[in-house]
Amino acid sequence: MTNDTTNIATNTTDAPIDSFSPLYIHPSDNPGAMLVPNPFNRTGYRSWRRGVLRSLSVKNKLGFINGKCEKPASNSPNFHLWERCDDMVTSWILNSLGKEIVDSVEYVNDATELWRKLEDRYDQTNGAKLYQIQKEINDLSQGILDITGYYTKMKKL
Repeated sequence: MTNDTTNIATNTTDAPIDSFSPLYIHPSDNPGAMLVPNPFNRTGYRSWRRGVLRSLSVKNKLGFINGKCEKPASNSPNFHLWERCDDMVTSWILNSLGKEIVDSVEYVNDATELWRKLEDRYDQTNGAKLYQIQKEINDLSQGILDITGYYTKMKKL
């Protein structure tokens, strides 16, 4: 007598996902993880963005925010894998934002839309701030700082 029941939890008809695939989720990945140590609270967007991009690159998930890992058709065998990964990336980004920002973007459809909304809202050039920083750079002098302190201050600006 043969057993025709399918084990839905382990779906033995699918091949294992290659660990280099963007659809692969490492066992240690979880939706509660934070990509960066400090949540973004409307200041330091570019630094926050750089940290998020670096973290997603390490996890091979950049394609979910830049659109390169496109959503497959709903009847594709990879649809549920893609949806799961996209939800994971969306959760990671939301966990890396301050509460008031999360409240304004929590109902986005996918990670790409979330990333675009954040870019549109916060990746703007502030002319007054740019002028202020350029003035500080022009006015910077070594003074009593040692060369390392001076270089660090200059690089920060």
